Amino acid sequence: MRRSFPLMLAVLLAAGCGTASDEDGGETGSTGTGPITFATGRDTTAYLQPLLDRWNQAHPAEKVTLLELPEAADEQRAQMAANLQAQSTRYDVLGLDVVWTAEFAENGWIIPLERGLFPLDRFLPPVVDTAVYKDKLWAVPYTSNAGLLYYRTDLIKKPPRTWAELREKALEVTKKHDIGGYAGQFLAYEGLTVNFSEAVQSAGGQIVSPDGTKVTLDLAKARTALNFLTQALREGWIPKESLSYKEEESRLAFQEGHLAFARNWPHAYGPAKAKLGDRFAVTRLPGLDGPGSSSLGGVNLAISAYSRRQHTAQEFIRYFTGLDNERRVLTEGSFPPVWTELYDDPELIRRFPYLPVLKESILAAKARPVSANYNQLSLVIASSVAKGLSPPFAESADDVAASMKSELEEIIRTQ
Repeated sequence: MRRSFPLMLAVLLAAGCGTASDEDGGETGSTGTGPITFATGRDTTAYLQPLLDRWNQAHPAEKVTLLELPEAADEQRAQMAANLQAQSTRYDVLGLDVVWTAEFAENGWIIPLERGLFPLDRFLPPVVDTAVYKDKLWAVPYTSNAGLLYYRTDLIKKPPRTWAELREKALEVTKKHDIGGYAGQFLAYEGLTVNFSEAVQSAGGQIVSPDGTKVTLDLAKARTALNFLTQALREGWIPKESLSYKEEESRLAFQEGHLAFARNWPHAYGPAKAKLGDRFAVTRLPGLDGPGSSSLGGVNLAISAYSRRQHTAQEFIRYFTGLDNERRVLTEGSFPPVWTELYDDPELIRRFPYLPVLKESILAAKARPVSANYNQLSLVIASSVAKGLSPPFAESADDVAASMKSELEEIIRTQ
């Protein structure tokens, strides 16, 4: 029953939302043109529609309709997968989390793209890598992302570069002020996978090999990463309520003045600026012995293998990832662009002072495992770490790490 349920759900969803047909005009197949849909996560900043309107005004016969999926990445993936398993033509362009490339390509849900059609040599190199699987380009980078450390400049004179410095400053601030020390995203979901991956990387380790074929988790480094977090929870400078935090909760806690430090993505900068003014700044994530390493995030644009308007979809992606539009992605949506030159633009740096730090963070970031079974790997990591972080910390870091490694090896062995 467990295996049949996703297929049944897919059929029901496809029947409910319907499939595209040729009754609205245009050709069909890989050369097809005509109206298309763009399925992506919910637009929380209301910046997308004006960008789509520009395309629609210039292409009245090939208008694009925005289909907003849930805000949470896990839910977006589930809805897309159900639709594509049913071979529905409902979606044309897909906004994919960078970690989904392998899964969607391996399942035949998206089509390979011709590299020469896109200016990939002008994009940030690590970002391009997230769109490649088995030496083929399956999507085009649209936005990038890397975690940053937000800190209160009115409470901390110099930002921490190491975990020891973060601990020292967080303990000092919590004693002097009625404020929490540090928080990230510690609820048991993809955000915890990201936060733990960053901790392992920042301790000099790696969970899975870059090609996703081997578990490379060093138990000593995993123990170091877990102990860093559990010690902070025991000592109270990571508040226990942060165990329920996702991105929004940690963003609000920092901008409302409840935290001295917070790990978050760049999208939290604008709201923090509106609330805190010049009383905060951002820097690289700290690590064990120096600046740490973030997980690489972002969204890539792919074309559904079942789209009847693949030519229009391709041209739309070329427009939407072009330099002018990427500038608007930053200036109107506050999302990190993928064009390298935009991070060095003096005018943009004056408006977005975090760009140089963000560029450093992206270039030093590590991609999450490239695996068609990434979702299973992530679930194991998040659930294992959640057990280790749960008071009264009954499971030792060694036991958590060993159990995690064993489960990850089983997934990769059977993929």
